[in-house]
Amino acid sequence: QVQLVESGGGLAQAGGSLRLSCVASGITFSSYVMAWFRQAPGKEREFVTTISRNSQSKRYVDSVKGRFTISRDNAKSTVFLQMNSLKPEDTAVYYCAAAHGVQVVTEGYDYWGQGIQVTVSS
Repeated sequence: QVQLVESGGGLAQAGGSLRLSCVASGITFSSYVMAWFRQAPGKEREFVTTISRNSQSKRYVDSVKGRFTISRDNAKSTVFLQMNSLKPEDTAVYYCAAAHGVQVVTEGYDYWGQGIQVTVSS
């Protein structure tokens, strides 16, 4: 049974920071490209960032470049999202996702976490 479990969300002030974690089980973590998506109220889910299996390749949506950093620890089957300089428009439910393969992609993920709320106050 595959599980992706996010943690680290909550409330932050604009300009502040949060660090999300996602622990995977039931998969060979090092064989999966990992990503974070988010869904704001009344909006469709959007791609935020992705990281390759060996951490050599990363991709970010333009709105978070320079503020968010994705990383992973294959030994701990965990992917992280460091979010700095948070803005109210970053408020959303954040989802961890896994895709079996080599190439970093922005869609077509196989497994999803349950999501975690991030709220940024102005």
